[in-house]
Amino acid sequence: MTLATPLPVPVPPADAEPVLSVRDLRISFPSEAGTVEAVRGVSFDLLPGRTLCIVGESGSGKSATAMGIMGLLPPTADLRGQVLLGGQGLIGLDDRALSKIRGNSIGMVFQDPLSALTPIFSVGRLLSDALRVHQDLTKRAAWEQAVELLDLVGIPDPRGRATAFPHEFSGGMRQRVVIAMAMANRPSVLVADEPTTALDVTVQAQILDVLRLAQQETGAGLVLITHDLGVVAGHADDVAVMYAGRIVEHAGVEELFHRPTMPYTARLLAVVPTVDGGTRRPLVPIGGEPPALVGLPDGCPFAPRCAVALDACRSDEPEPRHLTGHGHVACLRATEIVNGSLDPTGDAAPVGLPAPSGRAEAGEVVLRVEDLVKTFPLTKGALLKRRVGTLHAVNRVSFDLRAGETLGLVGESGSGKTTTLLEILRLRQPEGGRIEISGTDVGTIASSARVRELRQDVQLVMQDPLGALDPRMTVFHLLAEPLRAIGRDRESTRARVRELLTLVGLDDSVSDRFPAALSGGQRQRVGIARALATEPKLLALDEPLSALDVSVQAGVINLLARLKRELGLAYLVVAHDLAVVRYISDRIAVMYLGHIVETGDTEAIFSDPKHPYTRALLSAIPIPDPERERTRERVVLKGEQPNAARMPTGCVFVDRCPLYRLADEELRHRCRTQPPMPTSAAELPGHQYACHGV
Repeated sequence: MTLATPLPVPVPPADAEPVLSVRDLRISFPSEAGTVEAVRGVSFDLLPGRTLCIVGESGSGKSATAMGIMGLLPPTADLRGQVLLGGQGLIGLDDRALSKIRGNSIGMVFQDPLSALTPIFSVGRLLSDALRVHQDLTKRAAWEQAVELLDLVGIPDPRGRATAFPHEFSGGMRQRVVIAMAMANRPSVLVADEPTTALDVTVQAQILDVLRLAQQETGAGLVLITHDLGVVAGHADDVAVMYAGRIVEHAGVEELFHRPTMPYTARLLAVVPTVDGGTRRPLVPIGGEPPALVGLPDGCPFAPRCAVALDACRSDEPEPRHLTGHGHVACLRATEIVNGSLDPTGDAAPVGLPAPSGRAEAGEVVLRVEDLVKTFPLTKGALLKRRVGTLHAVNRVSFDLRAGETLGLVGESGSGKTTTLLEILRLRQPEGGRIEISGTDVGTIASSARVRELRQDVQLVMQDPLGALDPRMTVFHLLAEPLRAIGRDRESTRARVRELLTLVGLDDSVSDRFPAALSGGQRQRVGIARALATEPKLLALDEPLSALDVSVQAGVINLLARLKRELGLAYLVVAHDLAVVRYISDRIAVMYLGHIVETGDTEAIFSDPKHPYTRALLSAIPIPDPERERTRERVVLKGEQPNAARMPTGCVFVDRCPLYRLADEELRHRCRTQPPMPTSAAELPGHQYACHGV
């Protein structure tokens, strides 16, 4: 099996000069409420070959700092301070001068690769243009270098794919192209703003390795902005923690993870979902909300949320000070914390939320899926469309789900997870197979009245709470709408709305607000409350936490655990964050190319995965511990998922399987020609996997 550890990066000499120096950077924006102080006095140095990770909650100023360094802020922004790139000051340069620097001395990897690539040009044209803007190259020479860059970042058939357009690439391949553009002219600084957001763990691991490779090839210093503390643990040399527009702690990665000194840093690390030895502890969310950056009050901005704040913390904002053997910390109690006499979390614990002890008692079967099939026609032609093929999205998927139980559907994008969920929610006869909800076969329902009645038992919580809630309706009307649809009178509707707000931990005062006036966590709680309005038996959750900060995520995870325990709900969760899936799921079904390749109890899957694809997925999960993350070995999958329109004859995973490459000819022939049947693990009841080689 192919194994790999993170790529090493050469350590710069002790006397190396910084490639990027930022001093007292301040960025503000005008708004109707007043001036928004987005960045307030940020300073740091970046050495060649080193990686600085900037972390913090949404609104802390991370991306504004990156955009300020790159000179990509809107004209209304007020930018002050000093940004030195190789000794050259960038602040005050006009756009023409900055355009000669961007893409040449400093490269940028954006969060959304599709919007960062011009859709009307091929990726080869985009790369060759980026080269010719800054170098005196012929078209042919630039094209050859573009092909070499695509090969370097791991694009298969680079010469052939150079003529393809961005929309013809997967998300991971598009991000590789963006990295290739950023490193094309060997810049001295790379800036990556959330480069792995919304990517699967396997693709995320590949992208991070490509970033490290780009850093090796160019010798550049890397500024990496991310909210994933596992990524920070595996790839950072130094970490800057931002809160309310300032860096509140700046230290080496080992020092920061092993001895967080700023209470905010300690609380961020405490809310990361981890499961050690199969014991799930309730997460401890950071209470309150980050402050608005308009007219900040005196004192430390974190004081209202800090468990160890003093009266003095509320009167004067502390300046960052150096602590021997650690770094710089902006906290009045840093000395007490660093010498171990004070716990920076204040022994915070969730109130009234005991830790789950093992798997919940399962009740009646709420959902049963047998041999579910879903295909989509592939057509060609603008006016007269003709069918030229079939895309097999879901292929003979079977599972059941009981009351009080959570089943997590995991796998890479394109594996069929969301399609499976949507087929269940349609409440209609599936294309193939059988779906049974609360004992009713949905294919036998004849009346629309029965469909509406069954619809009350199955509700959906969507990924983007802001997009899922009507912006023109207040919270009260959002929650009242499904109640009116099932015939509730006005008085009982009002009572139920108050009950729902209490159930999800929201104050009654939010009922008059519109979604835009709520925080991300509050919006997701409203979405959950709306789904609970009709007292369903099954909640389908499609990436319910991917758009939330880790601090907000912890509160929603605890809420879901409490609701399941109190209401006996069944959850069907689709997610790509396997650390969260492990934390909230009782059972896991691993999907690949429309097939379930392994299913079983969560802890059995994580402790003893049988299928090679499951092993690859689990080994790609970043661990928020620098020592463990950097010394463990990872299973590396080669290439991309096959096209679901051209399904392999035998095992769907054969083209990427590490075991197949080590197998003898007889086993290889079976893998190529015979689909593996689910096999039960003798030592693990209910654990099944589909693999010839295990």
